[in-house]
Amino acid sequence: MTALITGGRGGIGRAMAEAYDGEVVLLDLPEFDVGSVDAWESLEGEFDAAFLNAGIGIGVEDVADLTDDDYGRIVRANFDGVVYGTRECARRLMPNGGSIVATASLAGLTGMPLDPLYTATKHAVVGFVRGAAPALARRGIRLNALCPGFTDTAIVVDELRDQVGELLMEPSFVADAAMQALRSDEVGQAWIVQPNRVLQFRFPNIPGPR
Repeated sequence: MTALITGGRGGIGRAMAEAYDGEVVLLDLPEFDVGSVDAWESLEGEFDAAFLNAGIGIGVEDVADLTDDDYGRIVRANFDGVVYGTRECARRLMPNGGSIVATASLAGLTGMPLDPLYTATKHAVVGFVRGAAPALARRGIRLNALCPGFTDTAIVVDELRDQVGELLMEPSFVADAAMQALRSDEVGQAWIVQPNRVLQFRFPNIPGPR
């Protein structure tokens, strides 16, 4: 059993590698850019599992201050990498089926005003997973999203750490939740990860016409 892990040098990525019961292939910058089509097409071999975990924040609170470079960078890392990674797994890397867990965030289910582009890209990941999962299931590929809260990694800046306090989770706890999502038979789910709590998010029904 072999798993592909993007963002493999980060805190959650390393914890995923330690938690996975099998061989792992770690992908990370500068050698591997998840937002590059060429990088994904260069991969060889087969995988049974994939953790599409790479992601960044840019900390731009006021969109009037958003630069083109920051916008392109966060979209490539947080969303394009999930789309390209899922596509290559479906096309070439999982001929016998498998399981994909895409790391979103609680910010993918609610607003995070300190970084609205982080919020937007993580919402995009959740929406992509929900929309893409049924067709992938027909290929024998299970796709789910992981939505952790604040985790003790470099992406959480010092001033935010002071605010969240005991809500800051260890990467190993998030990685264990990722393994639970990986093994689940369900698809298109958003797995919430909060301190001492892992559960599937219940999306509300959309009101119908009157």
